[in-house]
Amino acid sequence: MKYSADKDSISKHEVPEWYHDAKLGIFIHWGLYSVPAFAVTGMDLLESMKKGIEVHFENNPYAEWYLNTLRIPNSPTQKYHKETYGENFFYDDFVPMFNEAIKKWNPDEWAELFKKIGAKYVVLTTKHCDGFLLWPSKQPNPNKENYIASRDIVGELTEAVKRNGMKMGFYYSTAWDWSFNIKSIKDAASFLENYINPPEYTEYVNVHIYELIDKYKPTILWADMGYPPGTDVLEIFAYFYNNIPEGVVNDRWKQINPKEKTFTRLAHFDYNTPEYTVFKKIKKKKWETCRGIGTSFGYNKFESEEDYLTPEELILLFIDIVSKNGNLLLNVGPMADGTIPEGQKKCLLGLGKWLDVNGEAIFGTRPWKYAKENTTEGISVRFTQKNKILYVILMGKPETEEITIENIKLKNISQINLLGNEETLSWRMQNSNLIITLPQKIEISSAISFKIKLNPTNDN
Repeated sequence: MKYSADKDSISKHEVPEWYHDAKLGIFIHWGLYSVPAFAVTGMDLLESMKKGIEVHFENNPYAEWYLNTLRIPNSPTQKYHKETYGENFFYDDFVPMFNEAIKKWNPDEWAELFKKIGAKYVVLTTKHCDGFLLWPSKQPNPNKENYIASRDIVGELTEAVKRNGMKMGFYYSTAWDWSFNIKSIKDAASFLENYINPPEYTEYVNVHIYELIDKYKPTILWADMGYPPGTDVLEIFAYFYNNIPEGVVNDRWKQINPKEKTFTRLAHFDYNTPEYTVFKKIKKKKWETCRGIGTSFGYNKFESEEDYLTPEELILLFIDIVSKNGNLLLNVGPMADGTIPEGQKKCLLGLGKWLDVNGEAIFGTRPWKYAKENTTEGISVRFTQKNKILYVILMGKPETEEITIENIKLKNISQINLLGNEETLSWRMQNSNLIITLPQKIEISSAISFKIKLNPTNDN
């Protein structure tokens, strides 16, 4: 259908099946901040915010916020910067260093890795809050000369991703640009003040968004923090959907009223984007949680593997998200030269290995009647379903010959198998509990998945 720039028309856009099916995307934060690669370690976003907003901004765990944290007097980032680079070294001086480093980057290696682990889409930061551009825009930054990557990172990666059968998406820091607004964000007041940019910034962003759509044809538009005032975002959505029918937009397009400093209600979005957190129950509205493998999105060279999710933690997190109608947008933070740190790669490959066996219980599925239950043996359980098949995923390896899944109340089961094992399993119902006899040998795994075929007449 053709969309027009009004709420009634845009609201008819439904989340496409490919996005429901995809489950796993890769987020990439890569830019000038990847050169210093510094942020405070030891706590993630949620833990940092608990200490208060001023403490959070001074000790921001996000390395991609380096420029903002650098502007806060006596912050750990400012101290590190002076000790490492000296008093007269400015953030812009990272430009030639980054542009030299990216000569080594191979976009095909990234795309092949992401495909190998099972990712279905990739979202690249085309411009983060520091304003540095990763593509040769016809609208360069008016405040900084040559503030741009020396390679068309957006174009090269887009080609590699699409060549490997994945969808491509673009993150763009829409509301904030610290090359237009040089006031540091250090408390609640300055947080709001950063939304107030000159009118020419709105046009600058508009040109970029339309240019990215026309030139690279992304399937995902991922705005952040909001959209500058003075533009009807529904016009952008209509243009995007009419050109990319299977496109999706996230929920971070709200706009501020500059005089009243209040935000307008967002008229439309395809999915929610909680950050470093997940929902407790199944959500009817599609959602996608985004997070780093560690506590930062951009590369932080001071993070160790202790700061990273283990493969097991990542697998269990991913299962939980999918069971509740969510996708996982898992971030990698490459080094300046494009190298993905070994600790991050280890985590990705661990997830990919598990998906090689259990991906059937993840990709293309939908939530069941409820997301979770337990076994009488104390193992947490998650559920997914597709095509009259119920997948029961145990969040741990059982140590008994039988496993009893509580309160499942299934009727008309025709067959039960364990993914990765050809043996048909014995089972019985006992009241509302399902008791499954396990194979003699189960591979060591973070989670195992039962495939329960249901008769076509079954109304479970």
